[in-house]
Formats: sequence, C-alpha cells, structure tokens
Amino acid sequence: MASGKPSRFWPRLLVFAYALPRLILRRRRPECIRRILVAHHLLLGDTIMLAGLLKKLRRDYPAAAIDVLVPVAWLPIFTGAPYGVRALPYDPRSLASHRELLGCGPYDWALVPADNRWSWVARAMGARWITAFAGGPGGSKDWPVDEHVEWPMTAEAWGDIASRLAPGQEPAPFIVGEWPAPARPAEIPSLPAAPYAVIHLGASSPHKLWPAKHWRALAEAFDVAGVRVVWSAGPRELDLVHAVDPEGRFVSMAGKLDLSGLWHLLAGAAVLVSPDTGVAHLARLTGTPAVVLFGPGSPIISGPGRFWRDSPFAVVWVEDIPCRDQNLLFERPLPWVRHCWRSVAECGNPLCIQQIDENQVMKAIGRVAGIHLAKDGK
Repeated sequence: MASGKPSRFWPRLLVFAYALPRLILRRRRPECIRRILVAHHLLLGDTIMLAGLLKKLRRDYPAAAIDVLVPVAWLPIFTGAPYGVRALPYDPRSLASHRELLGCGPYDWALVPADNRWSWVARAMGARWITAFAGGPGGSKDWPVDEHVEWPMTAEAWGDIASRLAPGQEPAPFIVGEWPAPARPAEIPSLPAAPYAVIHLGASSPHKLWPAKHWRALAEAFDVAGVRVVWSAGPRELDLVHAVDPEGRFVSMAGKLDLSGLWHLLAGAAVLVSPDTGVAHLARLTGTPAVVLFGPGSPIISGPGRFWRDSPFAVVWVEDIPCRDQNLLFERPLPWVRHCWRSVAECGNPLCIQQIDENQVMKAIGRVAGIHLAKDGK
C-alpha cells in the first residue's frame, strides 16, 4: 500500500542525471571563490549550530555570494539573511524543489557539513570543488567529494566541529543581534505580560520527554513565584500539553506558532525550559536564558562549545548513565562521543531522562535566569 508521501526516486534520478557527467570532468580547486554553497538537510538545532561556519565564511570571503540549503520549515528564521547568507528552500522529496535548485548554480566551492549524500546535490548544482568530512560509511556518498576534513578526536560541540570545514581561525563567539530577528507575524497571538517562562514539552525522540508530573510541578513553582507559564509544543504534540495541564490552567501556544512566532515568544521570555531539542538552540539566537534537559543526548555535542560560550545556557542531566554508550555522530564513529539513539522497542524505560528531578531543574533556573523557585512553595 502506498504511504502517501512523495517518492525520492524522481528527485534522485534528476540529481544523478546532472551530477554524473560532472564526476568525469577534471576537478580543480578554484583559485578565486566567488560563490559558496553549504549543502545539508539537518534538524533545526543542527541547522542553527551551523551559524559559526556561516560567520566564518562571511569573514573570510566578504565579497562572496553564500547560499545554504534549508529545510522548508526552518526558512522563517533565515528571512533576515544572517551573515549575508541566502537560504534556498530544500525538500528532498520534491521534484520541483530540485528543479529550482539546479538553476541556482554554479558554485566555486560547496561544503557538506553532515551526511555526505548531499554532495550529490551540490555537484548537480554545479559545485566545482566539494569539501566534506571524512570517516563516514564511504561508497557512493563520497564519489562527488574532492576534499575530506578529519573529525576532531577530542570532545567538541557540533557547531565548532562544523566550522572546521572551512580553513582558518575559528569565528568570534556569537553576539546576540548578529542573526537578525524575523518579522513578527501579524497573526501571532497576544503574548503574555512579563515576566513569563516558556516551557517547551516536545522533542524529536520519546526518550527526551520528561514525565508530565515533573513539568506540572515546575509550572506550579513558577506560578507561586509570580512568573507566568506558557506551554510550547509542535502541532502534533498537543497531547503532551493536555497530559501536563488537563484543566488548561496555563497559557498554551502549542501548535499556534511558526518559527518566526516562536522566535518572538522566546525573545520576550524570562527563561526557556525544554528538552534537548531545536527550540533550545533557537533560544541562543534570541539570547533567552535556557535550561535544557538532556536524556539520551550529549550536552557536549549539543552544548554551547566555543562559538556559543556566552549564551545563557544551563545543562541538566544525570551523567552516570551506562547505556548512554553509543559513539556514532552523523554515521562516523568517534571515541569521545557518548549518547544513545535506541528506539522505544530497544529501550522502553529511559532512565536517562526519568531520573532528572525538579530540584535540579529549579536550581539551574536560578543560576541562569535569576528566578528562584521552590518545590511545593517551600
């Protein structure tokens, strides 16, 4: 039975038709870089963490036109052209999307920061030289790649790793305001009066979801402290809000905002509390103090690192979890990586997130946002 989702077959065939002839041509590193492409299809948080790479490219190639492929849903936060970069909407399942992209080239240089499969798209778009990371599964994914960059053998945040693709000194740390805010949507619901805390409940993995009873206790502590609570979640995560707040005591923006609306919600918040998910990274762009709960993920890989070191960001996790023992990062085995991406079928009892208690979170809120909460008002 058909799934109803568009097939990737025809887009891939189109990419191969354009890329294959260019594979047999002699490829030389360009002497002059006038046009640069960053090719990827990453989740929201990983996309935002490319900011250091984009800033570095703009610093070192101030006159170059820089394009970056961006999943369609993330486009609202790129409307201000951060670092002078143009975002190109990309849907791997859309034939029309590929046809549009093929007309955007050629490029002197393309960088592929994660999965090397996107090197095929870069070559199809006319990239003359492609740089990607080494250490992947190899095979046909690497055929279009001209130059491989080694991964670090000591622990680093993903944003700092990504900026290694371009040679030269690291970019200066992020400063709030250098990534322009998107326009506030006209249809955005009225935001609550300050001070308010945004509690984002959703995440990409069920293993990242903190139990509802803990979220409810945290919301009640904010309420006692005179800080309004605003629930946040995706349109498919409304059941998470209902489970935490069945009476509807607190304001919910769940499913009501696109990324531009969420940006403005976070920008006015006294603090964000969320699992390790893309919204936590969005708070870095707005400068919002964030308390982030890590279950199976790594606070080293997804943490501030050097580029985001000035962000008001607090990590809450239980470090000594033996099953947080998987070491693949974008299909590369790295000896210092410690996280877990087991399925619900493999792990039905994620202690990594369940063992975080409310007191840990409340203390972190006090450290990063200066809001002092007490369990049960005590």
